Amino acid sequence: MAAAAAAAVGGPQPPQSELPASGLAQDKAATAAHLKAALSRPDNRAGAEELQALLERVLSPERSLAAAAGGEEAAAAGGGGPGAAEEEALEWCKCLLAGGGGYDEFCAAVRAYDPAALCGLVWTANFVAYRCRTCGISPCMSLCAECFHQGDHTGHDFNMFRSQAGGACDCGDSNVMRESGFCKRHQIKSNSNIPCVPKDLLMMSEFVLPRFIFCLIQYLREGYNEPADVPSEKDLNRVLQLLEPQISFLEDLTKMGGAMRSVLTQVLTNQQNYKDLTSGLGENACAKKSHEKYLIALKSSGLTYPEDKLVCGLQEPSAGSSTLAVQGFVGATGTLGQVDSSDEEDQDGSQGLGKRKRVKLSSSTKDQSIMDVLKHKSFLEELLFWTIKYEFPQKMVTFLLNMLPDQEYKVAFTKTFVQHYAFIMKTLKKSHESDTMSNRIVHISVQLFSNEELARQVTEECQLLDIMVTVLLYMMESCLIKSELQDEENSLHVVVNCGEALLKNNTYWPLVSDFINILSHQSVAKRFLEDHGLLVTWMNFVSFFQGMNLNKRELNEHVEFESQTYYAAFAAELEACAQPMWGLLSHCKVRETQEYTRNVVRYCLEALQDWFDAINFVDEPAPNQVTFHLPLHRYYAMFLSKAVKCQELDLDSVLPDQEMLMKLMIHPLQIQASLAEIHSNMWVRNGLQIKGQAMTYVQSHFCNSMIDPDIYLLQVCASRLDPDYFISSVFERFKVVDLLTMASQHQNTVLDAEHERSMLEGALTFLVILLSLRLHLGMSDDEILRAEMVAQLCMNDRTHSSLLDLIPENPNPKSGIIPGSYSFESVLSAVADFKAPVFEPGGSMQQGMYTPKAEVWDQEFDPVMVILRTVYRRDVQSAMDRYTAFLKQSGKFPGNPWPPYKKRTPLHPSYKGLMRLLHCKTLHIVLFTLLYKILMDHQNLSEHVLCMVLYLIELGLENSPEEESDEEASVGGPERCHDSWFPGSNLVSNMRHFINYVRVRVPETAPEVKRDSPASTSSDSLGSLQSSRRPRVLQREHSGTAQVFSLVAERRKKFQEIINRSSSEANQVVRPKTSSKWSAPGSAPQLTTAILEIKESILSLLIKLHHKLSGKQNSYYPPWLDDIEILIQPEIPKFSHGDGIAAVERILQKAALQSRMNKRIIEEICRKVTPPVPPKKITAAEKKTLDKEERRQKARERQQKLLAEFASRQKSFMETAMDVDSPETDIPMEITTAEPQVSETVYDCVICGQSGPSSEDRPTGLVVLLQASSVLGQCRDSTEPKKLPITEEEQIYPWDTCAAVHDVRLSLLQRYFKDSSCLLAVSIGWEGGVYVQTCGHTLHIDCHKSYMESLRNDQVLQGFSVDKGEFTCPLCRQFANSVLPCYPGSNVENNLWQRPSNKSVQDLIKDVEELQGRPGAFPVSISSETNLSKEMESVMKDIKNTTQKKYRDYSKTPGSPDNDFLFMYSVARTNLELELIHRGGNLCSGGASTAGKRSCLNQLFHVLALHMRLYSIDSEYNPWRKLTRLIEEMNSQLGNEEQPEVPILYHDVTSLLLIQILMMPQPLHKDHFTCIVKVLFTLLYTQALAALSIKCSEEDRSTWKHMGALKKNTCEAEKSYDVLLSFVISELSKGKLYHEEGNQECAMVNPIAWSPESMEKYLQDFCLPFLRITSLLQHHLFGEDLPSCQEEEEFSVLASCLGLLPTFYQTEHPFISASCLDWSVPAFDIISQWCLEINSFTEQHTEQGKALLIQESRWKLPHLLQLPENYNTIFQYYHRKTCSVCTKVPKDPAVCLVCGTFVCLKGLCCKQQSYCECVLHSQNCGAGTGIFLLINASVIIIIRGHRFCLWGSVYLDAHGEEDRDLRRGKPLYICKERYKVLEQQWISHTFDHINKRWGPHYNGL
Repeated sequence: MAAAAAAAVGGPQPPQSELPASGLAQDKAATAAHLKAALSRPDNRAGAEELQALLERVLSPERSLAAAAGGEEAAAAGGGGPGAAEEEALEWCKCLLAGGGGYDEFCAAVRAYDPAALCGLVWTANFVAYRCRTCGISPCMSLCAECFHQGDHTGHDFNMFRSQAGGACDCGDSNVMRESGFCKRHQIKSNSNIPCVPKDLLMMSEFVLPRFIFCLIQYLREGYNEPADVPSEKDLNRVLQLLEPQISFLEDLTKMGGAMRSVLTQVLTNQQNYKDLTSGLGENACAKKSHEKYLIALKSSGLTYPEDKLVCGLQEPSAGSSTLAVQGFVGATGTLGQVDSSDEEDQDGSQGLGKRKRVKLSSSTKDQSIMDVLKHKSFLEELLFWTIKYEFPQKMVTFLLNMLPDQEYKVAFTKTFVQHYAFIMKTLKKSHESDTMSNRIVHISVQLFSNEELARQVTEECQLLDIMVTVLLYMMESCLIKSELQDEENSLHVVVNCGEALLKNNTYWPLVSDFINILSHQSVAKRFLEDHGLLVTWMNFVSFFQGMNLNKRELNEHVEFESQTYYAAFAAELEACAQPMWGLLSHCKVRETQEYTRNVVRYCLEALQDWFDAINFVDEPAPNQVTFHLPLHRYYAMFLSKAVKCQELDLDSVLPDQEMLMKLMIHPLQIQASLAEIHSNMWVRNGLQIKGQAMTYVQSHFCNSMIDPDIYLLQVCASRLDPDYFISSVFERFKVVDLLTMASQHQNTVLDAEHERSMLEGALTFLVILLSLRLHLGMSDDEILRAEMVAQLCMNDRTHSSLLDLIPENPNPKSGIIPGSYSFESVLSAVADFKAPVFEPGGSMQQGMYTPKAEVWDQEFDPVMVILRTVYRRDVQSAMDRYTAFLKQSGKFPGNPWPPYKKRTPLHPSYKGLMRLLHCKTLHIVLFTLLYKILMDHQNLSEHVLCMVLYLIELGLENSPEEESDEEASVGGPERCHDSWFPGSNLVSNMRHFINYVRVRVPETAPEVKRDSPASTSSDSLGSLQSSRRPRVLQREHSGTAQVFSLVAERRKKFQEIINRSSSEANQVVRPKTSSKWSAPGSAPQLTTAILEIKESILSLLIKLHHKLSGKQNSYYPPWLDDIEILIQPEIPKFSHGDGIAAVERILQKAALQSRMNKRIIEEICRKVTPPVPPKKITAAEKKTLDKEERRQKARERQQKLLAEFASRQKSFMETAMDVDSPETDIPMEITTAEPQVSETVYDCVICGQSGPSSEDRPTGLVVLLQASSVLGQCRDSTEPKKLPITEEEQIYPWDTCAAVHDVRLSLLQRYFKDSSCLLAVSIGWEGGVYVQTCGHTLHIDCHKSYMESLRNDQVLQGFSVDKGEFTCPLCRQFANSVLPCYPGSNVENNLWQRPSNKSVQDLIKDVEELQGRPGAFPVSISSETNLSKEMESVMKDIKNTTQKKYRDYSKTPGSPDNDFLFMYSVARTNLELELIHRGGNLCSGGASTAGKRSCLNQLFHVLALHMRLYSIDSEYNPWRKLTRLIEEMNSQLGNEEQPEVPILYHDVTSLLLIQILMMPQPLHKDHFTCIVKVLFTLLYTQALAALSIKCSEEDRSTWKHMGALKKNTCEAEKSYDVLLSFVISELSKGKLYHEEGNQECAMVNPIAWSPESMEKYLQDFCLPFLRITSLLQHHLFGEDLPSCQEEEEFSVLASCLGLLPTFYQTEHPFISASCLDWSVPAFDIISQWCLEINSFTEQHTEQGKALLIQESRWKLPHLLQLPENYNTIFQYYHRKTCSVCTKVPKDPAVCLVCGTFVCLKGLCCKQQSYCECVLHSQNCGAGTGIFLLINASVIIIIRGHRFCLWGSVYLDAHGEEDRDLRRGKPLYICKERYKVLEQQWISHTFDHINKRWGPHYNGL
């Protein structure tokens, strides 16, 4: 820090160090040693002073600060600038600490005393760590990878994760994890054998470190300038960069272990040291200045320094305001203590808040000192202060955390942290980088607060809870606005504004997460629940969220701007309200905790009462508004539920009076009604976001903190309030009161007709849910889990992880169901079957799924639970469809079933009152009315309504009160009640009660209004719809005299009664209702009253309904008349599944069972002959099904017609069917070889639909995809694939690949022979060869051009690039990029060519030679440019451009024609070889394969031949001559300086074959083909013999030589291999070929003795590849079938197929390959001519001569690398592997699965000319195709040319699921089937066809 020339600074110079200050290292060491000695003396005052002086000089911040601040000129003055000074100071410190020794030795010495009981490794974001739930005590427990792998966690529930905020390893800390999980290093208990630290070792440290830290603090003070605006991050970062070495030095010290940490702790917490050094007193000006800066910084942070009276302007707020604040929020003004302006500026105040001004509260409920006073007493405290000021620089955080293993430090630091808590919040609010800062804060706090012991200590000693709650309250207060709920003008309630940055960006989460963390500790939570003051404050806090994000329904136009604030609102309620609530609830599990619940409930109710008062709520909610946020209601509900379930508390003792219950139920009910409205599209003008809210409200992460408590609260209210009041409230809220009338027409003043039906369905569904849901009414936790799981599985099959995600768990991980806990797995295995992942060829890859067991569908499918839990309405339908399918499949029910009725768990006694809803007259009237309306076919009633009505009746029968006696009803008879609907309230008896007449209010226009005379009536006014069938109407009279039963009036009356009872003020303040339906003056036609004759009871309606549903007269016959047993044993399984008819039967049976009267009445009704049902009346539902049937029938017919038409036109398409991956079933589609008709081949154009031949003027072309491929080059000679390297030792070297071997061969030839000749001797294209495949569809080339034009103008974003000529086949949509012209030709010609002619071999040879020499002999002359030849040229260009230049140019002279020549025949070779590989590497299976179907070799051959014939080979050099003639004068042609030509025995025979054939005019004559093959076979056989002779040992050679020589003159000599072999050996012996350099080598080469059998096998294997390729070629050119055969007879079958074997050849004796030979020239002559060339070459180059003769032709199939079983082995090795280019660990490492190269995905370090490394590698390794495994994501990515796609993963977890991005971090295992599929797609080049989601990569991968 101080410049080296510190001597210039005045000050006493210690006499010893008279040395120049820039003294060398040894001088420093000497000084240090001297000082150490001085300090070790008993009287060390002199030494201490001396040291102080030295430190004063070395560590004085003045020079360096000047340098840092003043920039250049200061730096110039200070010599080396700040950097040099810094280093110098650090050097001094290191020397002094070591006391003269070496610093490294000192470190080692200190480490020896480290009692490493804790790991404490600190990591930052993105580090890979582990969490084991089995071993963790705290849910935040984490382990570093090393500790995790060293411990034993087999079978545990663990996962790997990427740290979000950073963390520290807990290994060894028994407060956080169980000891069984400690790793080997940390299992040993500490202080057992660690020796005591010698005093002198750390003595210097104790002196030096305080100065060092003080210097650091001065530096921080200096660097922080507090201008008017917030200091720019740039300045702060500059200071931090300067301090980097110092902080790193401290960090290194902490890593020295426990001994050094305890010294540091002493230094940091020692108050005396701090006082002495920082008080700013004394003469040192620098220190004074630094102290002033510190005070300014404190003040500007809105903090005060207690002693400093000048600064402290804090007045205590008056006592009055604080008492008011507790009662409620008084006034929206008031000050927030004395906070400095910097905190108050409204950063976002202006943004679109309009008139909604922020509200400040006078909350002085708590001691102001929490917020505003900070006093620092030690280095640690001030260090933390600056850490916060500088917004938590990572280095400082790491240093502070590294110290945590020291227990004493941990406590001190935690207290300091708590002391600064308010300050942290203020800094966080102002920060621009609040995300990063939040992460750093949590990184620290989670280490401190996860430890229960520590949390308890701080709670007791530092008021932790008070501080946290107050800080949270303050934080939220900065963004409050006035609530507009209910009474906009007079509302006193304030809520948070969800549009504020604080909420939108979740800035509050660090504080909330700390709060949740400490509440998870029982001891802390108890303190909280006992402290009434805290509870009051907390309820205050919660009420800020009550009613936030209010939605107002738009009635006129669509809202202009859809705000997305609802995300913020839901997140805030979940995190800030619900999670702390779950935390508290987890500690209220037992009876002893009753008191806590009472406290919470009490303050919750008080807060609710305050809220109702503040929003001026009386009895009616304001219309058209809804808020989904009622956290106070939910707190209340959840604590009630817990009280009853776990604490055996009496429910009534914690419930308020009736009036409060009425108020409590209003808002939750409003939400339920609004949900129905939203789903009925009544809120469409509010935009999509309102749907989003409705979905989020029921979504799995929110439902148990939102909808579940709401429904529970409504259930509690319903069980305690008057049932008639409750039911009528429900229908009024759902706005369907007017619909509930017997009349066929009605008016609804509050609802449009189109919404009526869905709102009625909503109301009934809500009642069903309310009455049948038992989540909080008596179900145990395991039953709940089971019900949730069944509901989710019924909607869809689910993967394990999505199921974990969808099952709502208590958000606090310490309570309830932990995902992955024992009960989850056991319940899952009980209710579901696992479906292993399947692979449809060409389809998508499935993951492992769980599907419900049959018995679950049978007994546990619960539609109510499904409806409650569906986010999308379609999921309910999906569940019903699956249920229907199950019933059909298992034969239980064939038709369309209704949702089954499920028996419920018994109710907890406290909630018995809920069932009174089912037995109240109001509900019965509604049910009766609806049944009647359905029967009468009134409109707007659906099957769903009927279903719910029957469900409610059934629920009522299941839960009937016991006391009903049969006699009671018959006493007075039905006459007793003229004017009321039903006699009692019991459903069982009401069901049989006949209702004769009903008085209804109807519009005057209604059909009911006729005149007649009255009788006894019941009256109704419940709302209704037009109908075609009219009941008889008896009399009309004006409304007024008759008493009208009105739901709403009843409800009002009840409400008034209750209010009068409970409140003394009798002047009810009912504000005039705008929403009132009754004062709608002059709206619509006048209502009049009519009286309807009904004469029905619920039972009779049900029976008639049965007739109606079944469509038959008298269809219901009471079953018990036949079998009385039915009533005795009622549970009949046949009834549990079925449609409406079954439901009606079930209900009637239950009614009969419960009462003899009912039974009698049912029988009576059935005896009466019911009036006939009008014939044409069909229920809406049935009409629907009939319509559907009819429509389906018509559709089917239409489809048949279309299909027939399609089939005739697109026969070719049907044949190819393009099922890419199932070769077995395909019929080969031969494009050119048709039956021998006399016509030309006819092609269908898939664009214009016309058929016709391909002509010169209008050529037809095949849709083809050209791609460069290096698959062939990856073949190796071993069948075992290489393994992916997972250690440094394993490496993959590519020199044994096919491509490498061919490369070496070509370059060897080019070294010694003439270039042009070399390029004819081999094939290229092993790497970057062009593969051509087609989908088999043809089109006119001109049609194609216009198609491409239209694609070019199409603005839709396609997955391909039209400019590069890419398109999709117009018929099958397969990807393609070129069109291959079809060669015009008739089949007649073809047939003529194929007739065998009887020419001799000699003639044929001449023919071949002549034909090759005639360049113009081609049907299409090039000179006349036709369309066809143009197209042929353009496609040839395409083929060339498909691959890169380096894969085309092998010649030494660039651009030579030989290059093109070589390239063209190699394209043919590549396609043949690849087809062979697709067939599995041999032709044993015969027939055509998929590859054959996709191959277009015939057309390709025409194009290539056309271009090859442009280059005529000089007849001198044509290899054909060398093969078929004896040349006399050998040496004359060789000029001395010229390089020789390649000897014919070094030629690649297959290449020769292709050259010969492509040089011939097309189409080729079959005889000529066979002739060429025969000639070439002789050469091949000779090559085989030569290679064999080299492999033999010297003795073997001489034996064979003599043996064969004996038989040389027999007649069959030319066809006997031993003769030929001996001849070859004797010829080659003339040269130096067999000369060995040393004999040791030959012994090694081949120790095996060659038997005749093994030799024959060698020769056959040598020749087979040629025969295979030739047979394939023959198959394509002449359309001959390939025979299938066994592997051992493949040679002979192919030979005879090719015409090499004479037809009369008998196969009894063992087959001998030599018998296929057919020499055109005397064998021995031609062989000796060939051998002569070799001998002349081997004169100079024996070794190379030998190498070139042995050609390795037996390549095995290509494979991708073999991957390890467990993904972790790959991950651990590669995710830390450094990049070879920049030696940093890449952010996205990837590895190539073809060659194992490690690459950086998107890494900029490895970019070359704008190509990133993966793209570059894909070009070099796969000629544009790359397959990469992304290490950090476990996903495979495919690069194909300029596009890429995510392929999926080949690693799945134990549940058969992928884990993309390793989010879940579960162990992954290789899925062999998937890997096989990947490899298959690579080999068959079908990535483009099978994978659908491609995108451009712009070279950025």
